Amino acid sequence: MKAATEAILAIFLRRKAELEPCASDIRAAFIVLETSFRSGGRLLVCGNGGSAADADHIVGELMKGFLLRRPILQLEREALLRSSALHGPRLADSLQRALPAISLCGAPAFSSAFANDVAADLVYAQAVHALGRKGDVLLALSTSGDSRNVVYAAVAARASGLGTIALTGRGGGELAQACDVAVRAPAHETFLVQELHLPVFHVLCAMLEEEFFGQG
Repeated sequence: MKAATEAILAIFLRRKAELEPCASDIRAAFIVLETSFRSGGRLLVCGNGGSAADADHIVGELMKGFLLRRPILQLEREALLRSSALHGPRLADSLQRALPAISLCGAPAFSSAFANDVAADLVYAQAVHALGRKGDVLLALSTSGDSRNVVYAAVAARASGLGTIALTGRGGGELAQACDVAVRAPAHETFLVQELHLPVFHVLCAMLEEEFFGQG
């Protein structure tokens, strides 16, 4: 981990002292994610309700610039300029480098079909089975840690050779036991856990961005 990346976590923990007990697990989650992205892996994210919104939020921070500018590489610019004299320049100036991430909370045609034809609580597990590759990571969000569909997704992920990270409340539930790393926000009530999840995934996104795209 770069010194600048470590500094982001240190500053974060000074601002969010209530999350200090999660420091080692946040660091462990970062290492799982960094290792996967470094080897060409992708991140899959899932959750229910507010956690589904958080899954989409996480993908948004990783797939474009978050705190830093992420201009594409010179070779990528040149390829775009060669591909179209008309549109290449704008694409070359506007596109940004990304960390590949997929929210499993969309695709209503697939999810409703699988829920109707097979089982609603296995939708995320089916998506992981279809999309996940060895070396990818599943980030599974559940404030209770006992959301059955999210637990099934974690089990399917581990079977397929994915790294697994749980983001839960204080208890951790079955999900924490099913994952390689569990960040347990120190709260029980759903809305309070969600309030703590946001800064946790923000700092992870900031750390990853610095590690891959920062100049520090």
